[in-house]
Amino acid sequence: MSKQEYGRECGTCARPFTVFRWKAGAGGRFKSTVVCQTCAKIKNVCQTCLLDLDYGLPVQVRDMALGRKNEAPSSEVNREYYAQNMDGKLEANQSLLDSSRASSAAKDMLKSLARTDPYYKRNRAQLCSFFAKGECNRANDCPYRHELPNENELSHQNIKDRFYGRNDPVAKKILSVHASKQGLEPPQDQAITSLFISSLPADATEASVRTALLNSIPSIPPTAVKSVVHVEKSRCAFINFKERKDAERAAEAWAGGVEVDGTKANVKWGRSRGAAAGTAPSASTPSGSGMASQMVTATD
Repeated sequence: MSKQEYGRECGTCARPFTVFRWKAGAGGRFKSTVVCQTCAKIKNVCQTCLLDLDYGLPVQVRDMALGRKNEAPSSEVNREYYAQNMDGKLEANQSLLDSSRASSAAKDMLKSLARTDPYYKRNRAQLCSFFAKGECNRANDCPYRHELPNENELSHQNIKDRFYGRNDPVAKKILSVHASKQGLEPPQDQAITSLFISSLPADATEASVRTALLNSIPSIPPTAVKSVVHVEKSRCAFINFKERKDAERAAEAWAGGVEVDGTKANVKWGRSRGAAAGTAPSASTPSGSGMASQMVTATD
C-alpha cells in the first residue's frame, strides 16, 4: 500500500487529501481512496467504493429506507465551506449518521438488503481499452481484462451521484428488484398512480397518515401527492400521486412496509377502475369488499 499526502482533490468537496493506493489481490486492480475522510464520515461510507459501512448498500438505498434527506450542498460554492464546518463537529472515527431512531420497517428493509458477503468482482482488473478497439498486442502479458464492455445504465456512474444518493443506477436496480420480490412490481397500466395502505392503527387519521408517509420519504415533496383517502372503518388508505414516477419511488421505499403512528402498515399498488370493477369481492381476501369499492374511489 502506498500513501501520498495531498495526492488528489476529493471527489465531492474538491479539497486535497491523503490518498491511499493498493492492489486488491493477485490479478486484481489497483484501488485508491476517492473522497476525503470528512466527506466519508458525513455520509458513513467507504472512501473507495462509497457504500454504506453498516449495510454495504448505496447511499440512495440507505437514505430512502431511513427517510433521510440530503443536507450536504452539491454546488461548488458551498460544498467546501460545508466540509470545513463539519471538520469541527466530527470526532475521531465518528459518523454523523444516526440510524437508531429509524422505524422498524426501515431497519427490516435494510437488514434484508444488506450485503454481508464480499463482492470480489469489484476487485477484478479493469477492461482493456485497446482490446475493445482490436489494437492490444500484449496477449497474456496484458494486465487488463480482455472483455468487451457492457453498455447499460450501470456502466454510466459517477462519484457525485453515488455520494449524494441521486440518480444512482445501482441503487435504482436494488430498489426495483426488492419491490418486485415484495409484490410491488409497477403495474403495466401507466395510468395507475395510487398506492393502497392497509393494517393502519385504529386511531389513525387522514392527517396522521399523510404526515407519516411524507416524513418517511423526504425526497418526495408534499405537492407530489394529489390526495390521501383514509377509510377509517377498513383501517386503510389510498395515496394518490400526481405522477407515476413518484408513485414508483414511494413503492420502492415502502416495499417492506411503512410505519404509521408506531404500527407497521402494508403497501400494495392500486388497481385501475376496470380491474377493480371486474374483481368479485371475497371474504377470504384480507381487505374484503371494502377494498374493492374504495379502490374505485381512490382512482377517480
